[in-house]
Amino acid sequence: MSGFDPGGLFRAAGVTGWMHAEDIDSGREVGFGADVPVPTASVFKVPLLVALGRGADAGLLDLTERVTVAAANRVFGPTGISAMSDDVTASLRDLAYLMIAISDNTAADAIAARVGLDAVNAALDRLGLTGTRVLHDCRVMAARMDEDSGGEWPVTDAAALARLRVLDPAVTNRSTARETARLFAMIWRDEVAEPETCGWMRKVFGLQVWPHRLASGFPYDDVSVSGKTGTLPTLRIEAGVVEYPDGGRYAVAVFTRSLSPALNQPRADAVIGTAARMAVDHLRG
Repeated sequence: MSGFDPGGLFRAAGVTGWMHAEDIDSGREVGFGADVPVPTASVFKVPLLVALGRGADAGLLDLTERVTVAAANRVFGPTGISAMSDDVTASLRDLAYLMIAISDNTAADAIAARVGLDAVNAALDRLGLTGTRVLHDCRVMAARMDEDSGGEWPVTDAAALARLRVLDPAVTNRSTARETARLFAMIWRDEVAEPETCGWMRKVFGLQVWPHRLASGFPYDDVSVSGKTGTLPTLRIEAGVVEYPDGGRYAVAVFTRSLSPALNQPRADAVIGTAARMAVDHLRG
């Protein structure tokens, strides 16, 4: 569709942006740099959840299986099991909730170990999402950041930022805005797994606790926003689905790369919601 250009919004927020939005039911779409490969940060947990659900549907995994995560095996992260002190035992289903709703890195790695990254990429291939790859888990991402930055945290030095492999889509978990939005659309259309399993995934995405990015563009009680955030130095992402009371459903993915290394950048967070609202308004005519 023509006439859609959020470039000015991104520039005003001090970011480079890539995005894609799709009407889930009609297939109408708009994009801006939608096919540029970008790092996915924690948004890689979306295809991980899909592979978990597909494995359960195939009888290879049991979502009620209980997994014990030892304190010594915690992965760096500010939320969930990553921030706890003791061993934790939870079902795969509850680990998936932690992985999505609060982006728990340790929960994600426990699921990745059970599912296997080869199975994640095989699922992406079968879904036609060949530009989306999951190459490593959160532990490897953290180790690479530590190695590339020389142990500096937060990473604010320009030279250290340039060395971070987690920001290079050629060698890290990656996707495009188009494929990320399409994966959400497929989840909402029950195309990635059995309908009951897709319904469970949708419920989990609806429980995400972060309101400051995608949801900020839709501050209405009757509009539902479900999604998954991703954050790395200079990188802010959110993808998900916006649902209107008239039945309209829109899958949206917005990736931004900031020009500043500052951790606190409310304009960069907010432009994700603003750009998403612009795209949805465009699709709604």
